[in-house]
Amino acid sequence: MTVESTAARKPRRSSGTKRAAGAESARKTAVATAQPHDAEPQLVQLLTPEGERVESADSAQFAPYVADITTEDLRGLYRDMVLTRRFDGEATALQRQGELGLWASLLGQEAAQIGSGRALRDDDYVFPTYREHGVAWCRGVDPTNLLGMFRGVNHGGWDPNTNNFHLYTIVIGSQTLHATGYAMGVAKDGADSAVIAYFGDGASSQGDVAEAFTFSAVYNSPVVFFCQNNQWAISEPTERQMRVPLYQRAQGFGFPGVRVDGNDVLACLAVTRWALERARNGEGPTLVEAFTYRMGAHTTSDDPTKYRRDEETATWEAKDPILRLKAHLLATGGADEAFFAQLEEESETLGKRVREVVRSMPDPDTMAIFENVYADGHALVDEERAQFAAYLASFEGGE
Repeated sequence: MTVESTAARKPRRSSGTKRAAGAESARKTAVATAQPHDAEPQLVQLLTPEGERVESADSAQFAPYVADITTEDLRGLYRDMVLTRRFDGEATALQRQGELGLWASLLGQEAAQIGSGRALRDDDYVFPTYREHGVAWCRGVDPTNLLGMFRGVNHGGWDPNTNNFHLYTIVIGSQTLHATGYAMGVAKDGADSAVIAYFGDGASSQGDVAEAFTFSAVYNSPVVFFCQNNQWAISEPTERQMRVPLYQRAQGFGFPGVRVDGNDVLACLAVTRWALERARNGEGPTLVEAFTYRMGAHTTSDDPTKYRRDEETATWEAKDPILRLKAHLLATGGADEAFFAQLEEESETLGKRVREVVRSMPDPDTMAIFENVYADGHALVDEERAQFAAYLASFEGGE
């Protein structure tokens, strides 16, 4: 049985391309949202950790962006997060069993990824890092396709143009430049779409990110920079990376920044819809800081017990994004035990399929490494191909 991603996204079409006219609006918005360095950091939140629906001064302007969300939509968001976590857990287990070389878990960041992913339109384009498994789910990428690279059998198991979801990027921060360049092209083409780039708090210290901020602001590019601040850049905490809240960095580049509760899927959906709408209306880039927490290791080669306290992790476990939405659904009568039981069965089916597909992935063609290096033939590549073929043939059986 194949478990497919349900499409909970609802397209929000703007009235037309207004890129040039939006430059002045972008400047005014940036000035209006600027805050002094000593101001209390804002946090857009629509669901408390206890699952209560709230609205504050910081969140009031964003609440209308989820006014159309129905109970069925909330169940869909919950399903997305549960199945994404199940897939992620299965991938971690497969790596521990020697089936994958490495895995970067998203545990704890499901709301940030599902909320922002479901805010996208089909014609928007996504530039991920290597941890956006939830966003890939929202874009309709088969989860098993994410595992080929980590098993070492391909360089990415999907066509980026099929789902407008770029291949995973291992180089830290470089995808923000790719996204900015793509967004500049979108603007020149006059397309009514937006671009979103995902990165982490650690990547925000890279020069590539600063350059992307500069170019996107100067060229008023329709791009959303979505930073998942999970508090740790491997073993480096955020307080040793920056002196001001991360979202306030956007002020220095001339565009607005917003901090959203990254464990609140509803708030993440609302803020990302708002930022994408700005981009489509020609108002330029936006920085969204999803304030969340990496519950697991940075990757399966990392041991977080060496650098962070159990008390810190326990504090964030109480803010679990899945438990938060479940509490809300139960309190409002949006779902019953039959719904959760059925979803549990579906998640087990997904886990089984992931195990079976990964273990049956064929080994790659050993000569494929020489293909697609150059558009045309190249004498040196031809020579190296022949040398490698001779080397393989020297073994018994020619392999």
